[in-house]
Amino acid sequence: MADGEKLLELAAAWVGEGTGVAIATVIETWGSSPCPPGSQLVVNTRGDFRGSVSGGCIEGAVVAEAARVIAAGKPTRLSFGVSDAMAWEVGLACGGEIEIYLEPLT
Repeated sequence: MADGEKLLELAAAWVGEGTGVAIATVIETWGSSPCPPGSQLVVNTRGDFRGSVSGGCIEGAVVAEAARVIAAGKPTRLSFGVSDAMAWEVGLACGGEIEIYLEPLT
């Protein structure tokens, strides 16, 4: 079974328990990105999450936004980016951009 299928099964189990769930999916990347398009992260209202759409502070921001998406019941698109120059300043090897679609699961 593919990892994506396991994530969807986990999300369905959380919904079955009555827990709010959101699914984040990488829909586009430019430049350097640790996760390719199609990568997913599932988050529930307890703050549990599995999978990956990036790393570090981006995933923290996606988890935080997931709570708002679950509460509102409406999807959103999130964009993150860092220039090459800023990437070097914060200790990253290169810059990049990522766009994520975040949707509530009902």
